[in-house]
Amino acid sequence: MALLLSLLTALVVFSAGPGGALGCDLPQDHVLLSRENLELLGQMSTISPFFCLKDRKNFRFPRAVVDGSQVQKAQAIAVLHEMLQQVSNLLSTENSSVTWNMTLVDQLRSGLHRQLEDLDICLVEEMGEEGSALAMQRPTLALKRYFQGVRLYLKEKEYSDCAWEVVRVEIRSSFFLTRALQERLRNKDGDMRSP
Repeated sequence: MALLLSLLTALVVFSAGPGGALGCDLPQDHVLLSRENLELLGQMSTISPFFCLKDRKNFRFPRAVVDGSQVQKAQAIAVLHEMLQQVSNLLSTENSSVTWNMTLVDQLRSGLHRQLEDLDICLVEEMGEEGSALAMQRPTLALKRYFQGVRLYLKEKEYSDCAWEVVRVEIRSSFFLTRALQERLRNKDGDMRSP
């Protein structure tokens, strides 16, 4: 439960870094947007996580995909893009409106969409060669499987309020895991390997 929460938080924090952190030009409002998205996630809570302890689940986030020492720059950007896309897809399910204030959900989806557009530009700049696309398949496939598990959990729990709260907390937790990846991308002279 805490893992997905860390992932979402770290992803938002990653995007809150300096405009040139990815090696491409992110708009200045990208930092502000990331912070706003994180705040929206916090505001979306409608149930105390303690009330939902019986519904906790270990979704087994694929930590290797965010290990900055093992991931190439283009892969890192692809992973972050895939995470944002998957979270956006989760929030777009009709059952997500059962638990949360739809105004907050719509604002968050809009912010995620803008961040995805920014990362699209970075991804194109970093990929360069066709071979890079193949190198990115494995990490993004692992993330797709992870989010498929989250979707199956929601379905098994019949999209209950507690299930959505567990997922919200998991998303925020899992963002924290991207911090090391973020630091590698910020440090141009670090160990991040070019494609």
